[in-house]
Amino acid sequence: MDTQQKTRVKEVMSTPLETIAPSASVKEAAQRMREKDISALVVTTGPRSIITSTDILDSVAQGRDPTEAEVRDVMTESVETVTPDLYMEEVAAMMTMYEIQHLPVVDDGYVGMISSTDVTAQLS
Repeated sequence: MDTQQKTRVKEVMSTPLETIAPSASVKEAAQRMREKDISALVVTTGPRSIITSTDILDSVAQGRDPTEAEVRDVMTESVETVTPDLYMEEVAAMMTMYEIQHLPVVDDGYVGMISSTDVTAQLS
């Protein structure tokens, strides 16, 4: 393995983790993503969940009003997660296999987020 492939998630992940309540509006989620220049937020709820810019686009395309729809109505539940010590090569394989763009990073709790953009930048 070369040095790039030996890079671990904890060296690349985005922190601090941005979160949103499940009762927040989809509009509020979109505004927070725009403000922070990110495309996913962890939803502070029991099962591991996130809301992504794709979730928001899909809900608008389905005719939902983003000022009335809540995050819980459009979020992705039971998402895959990774640990901070996982190698970037493994993260890339997971994203490809599951066809996903974001993975929350968890240790004892949420600690960060890794995106396909992070993976591409690191492995290219």
